[in-house]
Order: sequence, then C-alpha cells, then structure tokens
Amino acid sequence: MRRKIISTICISLFGLLSLAQEQEDAIFNQDRTNQGLNERWELTPETRNKTFTISPYKPVYVLPFRYVNKPNEQPASLSPINVSEEHKDYKKLEIKFQISFKTKISQGLFFGKGDLWLAFTQTANWQAYNDGLSRPFRELNYEPELIFNYPLDLAIGDFKFKMVGFGFNHQSNGRSLPESRSWNRFTMHLGMEYKKWTFFAKPWLRFRETKGDDNPQITDYIGKGEFNVIYSNWGHVFTLNHRTNFRFNHRNRGYTEFTWSYPIKNHLKAFLAVSNGYGDSMIDYNWNQTNIGVGITLIEWL
Repeated sequence: MRRKIISTICISLFGLLSLAQEQEDAIFNQDRTNQGLNERWELTPETRNKTFTISPYKPVYVLPFRYVNKPNEQPASLSPINVSEEHKDYKKLEIKFQISFKTKISQGLFFGKGDLWLAFTQTANWQAYNDGLSRPFRELNYEPELIFNYPLDLAIGDFKFKMVGFGFNHQSNGRSLPESRSWNRFTMHLGMEYKKWTFFAKPWLRFRETKGDDNPQITDYIGKGEFNVIYSNWGHVFTLNHRTNFRFNHRNRGYTEFTWSYPIKNHLKAFLAVSNGYGDSMIDYNWNQTNIGVGITLIEWL
C-alpha cells in the first residue's frame, strides 16, 4: 500500500511538471534579453496567451538530500491548544519538493490590461530515510492564491517597473489539532527589472482570525513581507529570498534563502538551496533552523 501511495504521488508530481514545462519551453528557447516578467506574466500583447492555460509560478524542484540542523520534533504554537504532546524522532536528512503553477482566469480588466490569476503551490517535507517512523511526510503545505496583476510601463534608465498588483492568499498544512496551522493574507506585489536582474517586493497584511488562532504572532516570526532578487546569466539562476518583520532591533526575525541552479541538460538543472530562519514550513512558523539541500529543478522563478 505504501509503495502504491508513493508511486501515485510521484506520477502526479511529474505530470504537473510536464504541464508546466510546456509553457517554460517558450521562455528558455529565446534570447534572455527578450525574456523575464513579460513572458512569465504575459504583460504585453505579444506574450499574451489564452485563459485557463497552465503556466509556471514559483520554482518547481526536488531536493532528494536536504539536511535540517534542528528538526522540529515537538511543534509548539503560542496557542495552548496547538502544542503537540508527542515527541517524534525525526531524522536530520529528508526529502523536500515543491510544485507550483498558475492559470489566468480573466484578462483585459481595467483599461484592457489587467489579468486575474489563480495559483497553487504545494511543498512537502518527507522523512523518506526515517524507517523507524515508517517514512512519514513530516509536513505538507498548501497555498492557493487569487492574484490580480497589472502591467506597468515605467523606467528610470535601464531600471524598469514592470508590474504591480494584489492578491488573496491562504496557506495551511491541512492537519488537525494540535498541529493545525493556517492563515489568510492580503498581499501586494511590485515587479522590477534591471538588465539581467529581477526584483520582487511583496508585503502583506494578515486577516484577523475570528474562531481561534492556530499560530499567534506569526508575522512576528515569518514576517510582514518578502523580497526576491534574481540574477540570470548563461543558464545559471541565483536567487535571494528574504522575509522580515520590519523590526530593526533585537526583535527582528524572518527567513533568508539562497538558491543556485546550474544547467545539466536542456531544462534539467542542478539545484542548491541554503536557508536559515523562521517559517521554513507552517509547522515551523516560530522555529528557527538552518537547511541545506541539493537536487534538481525544472522551473525557476524566471
């Protein structure tokens, strides 16, 4: 039964990879100077596709070997009913993978330029090497989003403001008490480019919980916004993602991740991911850890 479940998961994962890859082909088969946010978000009439077409969103990767320096073996939220009473002997080595895609559900809004997107991202932390616990999925996170995006045509020299928008974001781990974690956000975003550099700024506001709170003070740990810096050249992609609570004192917390992908063949790339901070997953929202993973990626930010 376990093998059938694992096989089903793998088939589903690579099926989604194939769908997204069909869209990604158009991006990598052209010169990089003509690529970027225009194609990924269909910002111009030349790059606009039909609605309800699957396209890439966040990176899609598999890290078969990921070292976690301090696994969260007994998760504890600041909410008393969300404190786990059971200690689990997690291994420091696990597998992590992420799938992510989006589809445009409406276009030509507001002066014929704005688009409405539906996106979905799932991440999995899998204790595949932990035979003592029957190789469980330590954490699964689900993140559906509704995003409105509007193209911009502003520039200061070579620095270009490409797009702006807002969205509604839900993130949860789909678990019951005491390990249930979820929250809802109103997000804003701004996308910019400078030659081979791409910049994202994405602040958010959390919606107030009306029936209890799985993760009190989550924005004090995970942060109130994130910034992405992406550099692409000769097939290499370097990214720096930083989340912060915007407190510039001893109470400053957040999360920082650096990734590097190196081309192997066609779209297959070697992938390195190094991160430190709070909120690597929902169950770890108030848990600080360092992670180092190596694997492969088929889709990057750009």
